[in-house]
Amino acid sequence: MPRSGADARRRLQQAALELYQERGFDGTTAAEIAARAEVNERTFFRHFPDKREVLFDGEADLRVTLMQAIADAPGNLEPFDALLCAFRKSARNLEDNRPFAEPRWKVIAVTPALRERELAKHAWLTDAVAEALRQRGVGDGPADLAARTGWATYQHAVQSWVDDPAQSLDKCLSQAFDDLRALSAPTPPARPA
Repeated sequence: MPRSGADARRRLQQAALELYQERGFDGTTAAEIAARAEVNERTFFRHFPDKREVLFDGEADLRVTLMQAIADAPGNLEPFDALLCAFRKSARNLEDNRPFAEPRWKVIAVTPALRERELAKHAWLTDAVAEALRQRGVGDGPADLAARTGWATYQHAVQSWVDDPAQSLDKCLSQAFDDLRALSAPTPPARPA
């Protein structure tokens, strides 16, 4: 019975995640992932260039979504508020995929090759966020700084959400950006004793 490409891709991702949890990344081959997903190895490589990339599917879509969400944010928003608006939109997909996302992060956290890939993907996404801010009229330096700071804040919020499943990702994002604003607010002068 023929299966759709999307179905095969989803099954390959799930199979990879399961095997990485059971055997570790280094102890798993693309052939084993394909066998678990009930496809041949050639099908694996039709969908993914290597066994690292199987956990990073959707990054190109996320880049487009983030850039569009920043462009669509109300024009009167300051850079961090525009980023919060964009991150909230992109976070919906993360929340919908929590059963896959949470174990994925745990596998990445203990696998140097996957952490390296994740850092490269984050740099690519941060550059996209900075470009979207520049397109909103933010200068080069401030756009880069806001993108890097905003992305770190987003990652902090996601980690808080993973650590506390009772909280929504939206709440974690709001808290992280509130904390960022508090950290960057002018400190009132000390009161005399």
